[in-house]
Amino acid sequence: MRVFASSARKTPRLLGLGLVVSLGVLSGGCEGCQKKTPVDDIQAGDAGLRSGVKVPLPPGWSAQVATDGSFQAGPPGRPALRVDLKPGQGARMPSSETLADNVRQQMKQFTLSLDQEEDTLSFALLRVTMAPSLADGGVGPEAPAFFGARRVGDDLFLCASLPGATAEEVRLATEACRTIQVQAAPR
Repeated sequence: MRVFASSARKTPRLLGLGLVVSLGVLSGGCEGCQKKTPVDDIQAGDAGLRSGVKVPLPPGWSAQVATDGSFQAGPPGRPALRVDLKPGQGARMPSSETLADNVRQQMKQFTLSLDQEEDTLSFALLRVTMAPSLADGGVGPEAPAFFGARRVGDDLFLCASLPGATAEEVRLATEACRTIQVQAAPR
């Protein structure tokens, strides 16, 4: 992988492919990647994927639940984080190495720079900087991205930054994924 300094510039090609990759890496395929999913707004305080699931959000972020069941959150007007719940699949939590292999496989037309890998018993993280490889042999503008997996009990939460996220939003989205919790139901 080649390493380049980060840039805040984005291109439509980079953003569109980033969304496909985010969804593809999360789902292990690309189900639903071809169309934009309508979402319903919810209050940040109610930002759960299902009853008892809490995704702690940075101040000022809002949350949405898409019709496909994914959770999306970010600053006003645009999501920067996507989370997909895989009930009962906690034992299948991928390592950061597996996440990296999936990203490399799906991002062959991009130059990737590995920024961070992290593995614990309940969390795996891959942060990268990516830039489209151009036909003339050069590279286009760079963008930050992250892919993560969080195991909580028997459940697996797959996380990814969404296209257009800034480096700071990627960092905040990473921390939100890292701190996903499931609270016991009230009795």
